Amino acid sequence: MFRLQGSKTLAVDLTGDAVKAKNGSMVAYDGRMAFKKMSGGGEGLRGMVTRRLTGEQMEVMEVKGQGTCYFADRASEINLVSLHGDTLYVEASNLLATDAGLRTGTSFTGLRGGASGNGLFTTTVEGTGQAAIMSDGTAVVLRVSPQHPLNVDPGAYIAHQGRLQQHFQSGVNFRTFMGEGSGESFQIRFEGDGLVYVQPSERNTVGGDV
Repeated sequence: MFRLQGSKTLAVDLTGDAVKAKNGSMVAYDGRMAFKKMSGGGEGLRGMVTRRLTGEQMEVMEVKGQGTCYFADRASEINLVSLHGDTLYVEASNLLATDAGLRTGTSFTGLRGGASGNGLFTTTVEGTGQAAIMSDGTAVVLRVSPQHPLNVDPGAYIAHQGRLQQHFQSGVNFRTFMGEGSGESFQIRFEGDGLVYVQPSERNTVGGDV
């Protein structure tokens, strides 16, 4: 049902079924479509309360009908992810669309630094189906194995899936070595077996200019 038109536009073919997408990301459609804004990231009242408490914001619309709908967001690169009963962990700002049958939620991912005690949360996508995630530039998919853990700058992190554990290491990041860091710097260490999606640019994070 999901396919790419180039690298920056997602085409979704609908035959009476539905897709959930980032609010305002529809750029064109043919056929007959109905649009409905969904509360709490598509998770209802409970999701609305949870997302307000955690600060993980996501506005979602449901598109249902017959035809093809096209989605894009600020010329971001789009990557398709297939789920087979597993879970995708993704930053809410990087999630473009999911099959309507996939469940979204919010997950606690750990503490940022032992001294700060600030919690970090991310969006989860669970079930069987397809999701489309966005990146600023072409994303790199990196394999993590028990023999090869991975350290990631949080400003470049997009998503991960598989049997992975996260550890937040404060006091150092890639810019620190160049003398360009500011504020509390940290990086994410992934261990286990799975995939990590990284973008070739950095956004501002709760750690400041990382």
